[in-house]
Amino acid sequence: MAGALRGRWPVPRARATIAGTLSDAPQAIGHTLDVQGLSVTIEGSGPTVVMLHGWPDSPALWDGAVAALRDGYRCVRFALPGYDLSRPPRPVSVDEMCALVAAVVDAVSPDEPVSLVLHDWGCFFGYEYAARHPQRVARVVGTDVGDTNSGAYLRALTLRQQGLIAGYQVWLAVAWTLGRWLPGLADRMTRFMARRVGCRAPSARIGWPMNYPYAMRWFGACGGLRGVARVDKVFGPRIPTLFCFGTRKPFMFHSARWLAALAATPGCRVQGFDAGHWLMLQKPAEYHAAVRGWLDESTAAAPTGSQPARLCDPSHSGLLPLCLQPQK
Repeated sequence: MAGALRGRWPVPRARATIAGTLSDAPQAIGHTLDVQGLSVTIEGSGPTVVMLHGWPDSPALWDGAVAALRDGYRCVRFALPGYDLSRPPRPVSVDEMCALVAAVVDAVSPDEPVSLVLHDWGCFFGYEYAARHPQRVARVVGTDVGDTNSGAYLRALTLRQQGLIAGYQVWLAVAWTLGRWLPGLADRMTRFMARRVGCRAPSARIGWPMNYPYAMRWFGACGGLRGVARVDKVFGPRIPTLFCFGTRKPFMFHSARWLAALAATPGCRVQGFDAGHWLMLQKPAEYHAAVRGWLDESTAAAPTGSQPARLCDPSHSGLLPLCLQPQK
C-alpha cells in the first residue's frame, strides 16, 4: 500500500521554497552514502552505532550523542523516510521501514552486529527491526518509548492519559491526511502540536509528511501497526538494553512492570531523568554520559561469554534503577 501511495503524493510548492533554508544536516559531517534514497552520515571509528530519531526531528537530534561517542564508536544516522522535507513525502509501511533499516545496517556494517540508539518513533521502528533481525543487533539504547504494546502498559493508563495520547496523535494523523490537499494547513497543525508537546526543533524543519506513523496507528495507513513484536518479550529477555526515560511528563510510554524486569536483567539498565521527552536536549550531559558509559561497559563485556555482564547494579557509575522509585 505504501508503494502505491508514494507515487501519488505531490511535492507541495511551498516546500521547494523552504527547503533551501533548512539546516537539517548534522553539525559535524564525516562522509555520506546513499542507501535506497536515504542520505546516511557516518562519523568516528570503532564499533558501529546506528541512531534513529523520531517525530518531528531530524538526524541533527543526535549531534550531542555523536560528539560524545565518535572518539570510540562509528556513528551512523539518517533521516527517516518522509522526514527530509527537501524531498517528496515518503510514507512507508512497517515492513518497508524495517527493510530500509536493514539496508543501512548491511551497508555500514556487513560483517558485525550494530548497536542501536533510538528515540520516539525511532524506538518503535528500531525495536521491530531488532526483533526481526536479532543477529544483526548487539544491544539497544531506547529513549523514552518502551513497551507501549504490552498489556501492562495499556492497563496502567488512566482515562485522562488515554485521552491526552489520543488527542495529540489523532490531530497529527488528521494533519497527515489533509496534507495532500491542504499542505499549508497541515503544516500549521503539525507545528502547533509540536510546540504544544515541547518540541524545540525550528518550525521550518517540521512538516506534515512526518506524521504518517500516527496515521498508521489510528487510520491503518500504510498497512497499520498490527502484528509487531512485543517489546517486553524481546528487549531484556533477548537483547541487552539500556532504557532512558523522562519523569516530567503527564504520561509515560512504558510500563512499570517492564522497567522493573529490565532493571533486574543481567546486561540491562534503566535510567530516569528529571526531564520531559527530549532527554538528549533537556539533560544532554547526563544523558550522553549514561549512553556512553553503558555502551562502553556492554561492549567490553560482550566478548567474555554468551551471558552479558550485569550492568544494572546501582553502584555502577551512579546510575540508579529509577523505575523502582516513585515517578515525578
